[in-house]
Amino acid sequence: MSIVSQVILKADDELRYPSSGELQGIKSFLDSGLQRLKIVETLTENEKKIVEKASRELFRKRPDFRASGGNASGQKQYNQCLRDFGWYLRLATYGILSGDKEPIESIGLIGAKEMYNSLGVPLDGMVESIRCLKEASLGLLSKEEAEEAAPYFDYMAQFMS
Repeated sequence: MSIVSQVILKADDELRYPSSGELQGIKSFLDSGLQRLKIVETLTENEKKIVEKASRELFRKRPDFRASGGNASGQKQYNQCLRDFGWYLRLATYGILSGDKEPIESIGLIGAKEMYNSLGVPLDGMVESIRCLKEASLGLLSKEEAEEAAPYFDYMAQFMS
């Protein structure tokens, strides 16, 4: 839920107008809107490049994943890993766009940890893959944009830890 929705719902629950502090929070959110849109456009337009770079880095760091018996050893498992990279990148863009981590959790992370555990996917590998995805993504952004985007990737990695 965006900051605008949060402020409105909270004020309405308390039968009051939004406070000046809440309105300032909304102003800051709106002021950063163009930057957040630019970040999301960059990440969206470069999804394939980001996924390729992140997966190369992950499998360089963790060759055991591609080795016989590893979680990405077969073509099907490898393709599923690449699909998941794209999925996590999309989740990050949802958070960046909304300026809130809630969509990341509600749309994508609730249940994901349990699913990976049930499939025998090592969570430390998932965390490492999200970190690789973060680095590949931030490398396409300016320093200021990267500072805005990084916390959403960090949140996903922390949640999966």
